[in-house]
Amino acid sequence: MDPQEKLLASLNTAISGATLKKLVLSRPSDKSIIRTEGRIYNKEGIVLQLETHKTDGKVLHKNLPASEAAEYVMSLLGDYRQINLLTTGGDLEARLSSKGKLLVSGKVGSGEAVELSHDRVKKVFLRDGEVYPFLIALGVSDEKGRVFDKKRAKFRQIDRFLHYIDDIYPKLPRGELYVLDLCCGKSYLTFAAYWFLTEVKGRTVKMVGADLKQDVISYCSSVAEKIGFDGLSFVCCDIYKFEPERRPDLVLSLHACDIATDIVLTNAARLGAEVILSTPCCQHEINSQLNTRSELGSALAPVLEHSLIRQKLAVALTDALRCKRLEASGYSVDVTELIDPENTPKNLLIRAVRTQMSERRREAARKDFDSLCSAFGISLFGGNGSDMTEPTRIIYNKEEN
Repeated sequence: MDPQEKLLASLNTAISGATLKKLVLSRPSDKSIIRTEGRIYNKEGIVLQLETHKTDGKVLHKNLPASEAAEYVMSLLGDYRQINLLTTGGDLEARLSSKGKLLVSGKVGSGEAVELSHDRVKKVFLRDGEVYPFLIALGVSDEKGRVFDKKRAKFRQIDRFLHYIDDIYPKLPRGELYVLDLCCGKSYLTFAAYWFLTEVKGRTVKMVGADLKQDVISYCSSVAEKIGFDGLSFVCCDIYKFEPERRPDLVLSLHACDIATDIVLTNAARLGAEVILSTPCCQHEINSQLNTRSELGSALAPVLEHSLIRQKLAVALTDALRCKRLEASGYSVDVTELIDPENTPKNLLIRAVRTQMSERRREAARKDFDSLCSAFGISLFGGNGSDMTEPTRIIYNKEEN
């Protein structure tokens, strides 16, 4: 089948058959556009709603009846160089090559119909133009609530992070919540999380942000006092040695650099945190250890000789090992994108929820961890690295020395 015919038929199948989970149009020619996303809903028949996200923070909407939707999406080829179709009957990707040739991969077949709501109201916790004292104090918006142009990406990141907290909120226990943000830095998400849990969810929260930099801790402490976040405090300390007053319900960590993420995850699991949300950063440790003398031998050489490809491999390996360590400690783990990759390359979110996992599954995760380390000649975590109950002393000593 001709690529255009295949794409059109797949669009019709997904939209008219109500199997469409998500449509993404990316790589736009208009640089003022980030991407366009499409979903279906029921409004006197199936309707495709397109949301166009712009760099100035605006979101434009267009609704199309099912009979017109596929043809309209096809007309956008050229304005967007890539289309991803995610359905219950399979996924398809269409992209234009540098020479303008349409390439289509994947297949969309029959699948179960998705649940169609009568209205698709996007949940937004933070709105540009509304006054939030913590965003004003942190320099994200002005006194009238208008988000500064240079802070729009940060604003979107904060709002998106709140959605992930909302997703895991049912996993948090009742009563006073005890929350830690380790390697908190300037604490944009610390303040946002505290605001969300106290103001939106109406919970009593005791929250502690920890970081090594005294000037940052002093700044954050003054902001918390200024805006009246009485349950939020900050401490200057070595997170490796930090001992909280009790087992945390939620541990947050945003872009803790390199092995600091491993220290956060290790301590969070050792303390038995109910939920862990972490966005890793700067995975240098594995990159420095990759070599052709591992079990993979010379087969790895073509990957390692190009620094950019080598770094991407190191990033994927590091985060895969982190997930396996968490699973070995009894956590159900998934990985997702925090926000659109065009806004930041440091975009991965590791989400872990403590579960009653069988010893068989935990042992399988340990074996997967050890196999990966052996295959690539890695000893990132030192010793029995798959045991999350043991602090990462070896890698941490590299920092101390």
